[in-house]
Amino acid sequence: MIKIIAMALSDEIFKPDVGLTFHGKHTEFRVWAPNAKAVNITGDFNSWQETPLKNEKDGYWHVKLTDVVPGAAYKYVIYTHDDQKLFRNDPRGLQITEANDGVSVVPDMEFDWEGDNYTPPDKEKMVIYEMHVGTFNRIDKATNGTFHDAIEKLDYLKSLGITSIELLPITSMSGGLGWGYAPNYIYAVESSYGGRREFMEFVKECHKRDIGVILDVVYNHFNGDYLWQFDGWHEDGSGGIYFYNDYRRETPWGSRPDYGRAEVRQYILDNVKMWMVDYHVDGLRLDSTIFIRNCNGYNDNPDGDLADAWTLLGSINELVHDIKPNAITIAEDCSSNEYLTKPISEGGCGFDAQWELSLPHSLREALEKAPGALDGLNHSMFMNFNGDYTQKVIFADSHDTAANGADRIVVQTHFGEKNDVKARKVSILVSAVALSVPGIPMILQGQEFMQGGDFNDWKMLEWEKTERFGGIVLANQHLIDLRLNKYDNTRGLLGDKIDIFHRNDDNCIIGYRRWEERGSDVLVIVNFSNDHIADYNITLPTAGTWTVRFNSSWKGYSSDFTETNIETLHADKHHNATINMRGYMVLILSK
Repeated sequence: MIKIIAMALSDEIFKPDVGLTFHGKHTEFRVWAPNAKAVNITGDFNSWQETPLKNEKDGYWHVKLTDVVPGAAYKYVIYTHDDQKLFRNDPRGLQITEANDGVSVVPDMEFDWEGDNYTPPDKEKMVIYEMHVGTFNRIDKATNGTFHDAIEKLDYLKSLGITSIELLPITSMSGGLGWGYAPNYIYAVESSYGGRREFMEFVKECHKRDIGVILDVVYNHFNGDYLWQFDGWHEDGSGGIYFYNDYRRETPWGSRPDYGRAEVRQYILDNVKMWMVDYHVDGLRLDSTIFIRNCNGYNDNPDGDLADAWTLLGSINELVHDIKPNAITIAEDCSSNEYLTKPISEGGCGFDAQWELSLPHSLREALEKAPGALDGLNHSMFMNFNGDYTQKVIFADSHDTAANGADRIVVQTHFGEKNDVKARKVSILVSAVALSVPGIPMILQGQEFMQGGDFNDWKMLEWEKTERFGGIVLANQHLIDLRLNKYDNTRGLLGDKIDIFHRNDDNCIIGYRRWEERGSDVLVIVNFSNDHIADYNITLPTAGTWTVRFNSSWKGYSSDFTETNIETLHADKHHNATINMRGYMVLILSK
């Protein structure tokens, strides 16, 4: 593993009041254009004439204006030393009329948070719901879903037991469509989602329901022309002042920012601060940190490592936790590098958690009874970082595993789109595992009501399935209640300990124990096959009577299930017990 020596946030040099700021009756505009010959501003407030900005001699240009009102459109006019005249949107514009050819807009900065003082839950008490605003509650096929539409479903998510929503990126996108991972303006909220104010309303309404908001942000590359050769300067046809202009510039999705340049670091860190302070978000998930910290997207690759990126990641985490100590930061690195979640004081980046990608794949292998499938599941269960299971985010499906040529797990494991009995059993099974093994569990939108197909940026969630498959929703609600120890009888699921007490590779059945402290044991028994074994013998960790807290074969989850009617399971003095084991059945028990 590569050890990180992170720069202290106090060592970062910040230029005050960059971008658009308000000071009483005055509005100040400050923009970074170190190679410009002159910079002017044009907009509604000067009848689209040009007002010059003052050169502050450190690469920044500044002007103070009066009578600038919310809604006013504007652009910068940059004159280069080779007599080009460049019209540029504000790189820190908070509102954009259109992602490609639009103009920057002065926003209305007033917003009533109504005393919002929400505090995020501890990591072991967190259940995340991954949401794509554009498709989550899309009203019709012609338009994106909006934050207002999403607010309509918050009571549903609250009743489901969700504690935190992780939003796919919401910044301005080309054409207003997409997953959000190709942002055009990282300071502007996508207008087709409802823009700046609707997002604030969404966060406020989430907090009223005791639901946190984690925002996915993209700093591994910048898209769009708004930063490209911003002040005219570049080398070898590269992107100019915001980007590396050498071999470090390339990523699979666009040009990589110059993390070693103080002004670019501040551009990113100020963006982090904006989300945390102005929008009250409760955490950030950083997309593809492996392509931030390494030119080639490789782990343990010293030749490609970017030391400046390592230190920037540490500064991002320090800034987030300085602003909101209970906030969560998550790295999508996919490399299992423990230094991402090591504290900065120990040479790490200081992330609270990172995505752990093995579980969705090992679940698929187990359901398909692939050779050695339980080996993969065993690895997934015990995988941790720095001895801490809460340093990983786990899931049966995510926007990545259910896309990119793949489908959601109930489709990809050959149960198809028919939502038959087997598919419904498997849907409950994968949720049960993801919600009962150690880690921070996450549910992909629609997973809890049999949403089929792949994840994409246009397919509407089929909300009618919450009625049609209300029992599957209920099963997920029960599982979340148990995961959070709502009834004070599954405290072991909040703990950090796990062992496997039963493993049958031939029948693909596994039993594992979770516990926090003595007397808090919770047992989970999972049959990954469709085989029915009437008298299945199993040895439990201790003798005595175990109470069934969850039985996935219960007819209350689906009237056509063949139920094993079991309320308790008794283990004799040798710890042996017998179960009527149904296909794809999950039992959760405690004493």
